[in-house]
Amino acid sequence: MDPLSRAVRKSGADAFVMYASSRDADMRYLTQFVTSDPFVYFKKANENGMIIISQMETGRASRESTASVMTRTQAGLPDILKTEKDPWKATAKMIAGQVGKKVLVSPNFPVALANALGEFCTVSVDSGTVPALREKKSRNEIQAMKHVQKITETAMGGAVSLIRRATVKKDILYYDGKPLTSEMIKFSMHSLLLEHGCTAVDTIVSCGEETAVPHMTGTGPLHADEPIVIDLFPCEEKTGYYADMTRTVVKGEPSPEIRDMYNALCDAKQLGISQVKAGVLGSDIYQSVVDFFKERGYESDTRGFVHNLGHGVGLQVHELPTVGPAGKELKAGSVITIEPGLYYPGIGGVRLEDIGEVTTKGFDNFTKFPEDLIV
Repeated sequence: MDPLSRAVRKSGADAFVMYASSRDADMRYLTQFVTSDPFVYFKKANENGMIIISQMETGRASRESTASVMTRTQAGLPDILKTEKDPWKATAKMIAGQVGKKVLVSPNFPVALANALGEFCTVSVDSGTVPALREKKSRNEIQAMKHVQKITETAMGGAVSLIRRATVKKDILYYDGKPLTSEMIKFSMHSLLLEHGCTAVDTIVSCGEETAVPHMTGTGPLHADEPIVIDLFPCEEKTGYYADMTRTVVKGEPSPEIRDMYNALCDAKQLGISQVKAGVLGSDIYQSVVDFFKERGYESDTRGFVHNLGHGVGLQVHELPTVGPAGKELKAGSVITIEPGLYYPGIGGVRLEDIGEVTTKGFDNFTKFPEDLIV
């Protein structure tokens, strides 16, 4: 019995139900169908999943979806709407007519629809079966993510090249006679990504004092002799899979504090990578890096190392498993990042991030990009 069927049986439900667009990673994973409009997915124990889709999407859904396809007309929605004008209640009645009296819904199921469905069924909430299923990647998923990572490294290479070729005037980087800004670097990377069928949002190109805040996206001119943190995590539109990487560079001469932080960072990343293996607790790997930083004189509180060591990547840029205080046993086939960072207001911040697959023997690192601090 497949895991989702087991969850249905264990809950005493007649079926598992989702209502979302394919922007929801769980829905895309279960159906392989891509649409921006929400639709219904349900699965009864030991049966193939079924989607209820609009008539206009039927042809494409029949070609693309791994689930069976039913139109809203076949599910009775037009007839229901003749007497029930509330769209949530009408949709709930349509679902109830297909799935039975007890349903198990996804954790992000719309509250309005859950309340309406409660008039026809007993509703319980799943604990997260589908995100757990997504944790272990297939060979096709792994290949998709390796492909995105190669594109990501090409974009990163272009960004670093712009910084390397920049000239310095009064501590400001210039390129083609104009100040080289965070926005220009992002534009150059995003443009290349688009050419290769990928998109990116919330890309980080921070500099100087901004780097002391881990997720400060950065703005304005870049400065010489200051750390520049570039964190890029694009998604391939065709497959929906992400990659993720971070590098820190300096054009010029970094301060002794930044140089020491970076040296510790490189060692911490290698320590973390060396401990990755199926069966190891993510929390143990995280703690080993916390202990390492402490030995080198760096805190792991409100300053210093202030975040998890890593996270899963797939149809979301942050998903299971966790490599942090709450990290559980790593599974072979998971794709994770290892990304230590150190952050000190008044000094700056540094971060490195690699992505790779957890195996029974260790960490298959997808990331081949150099780690040179000075460019």
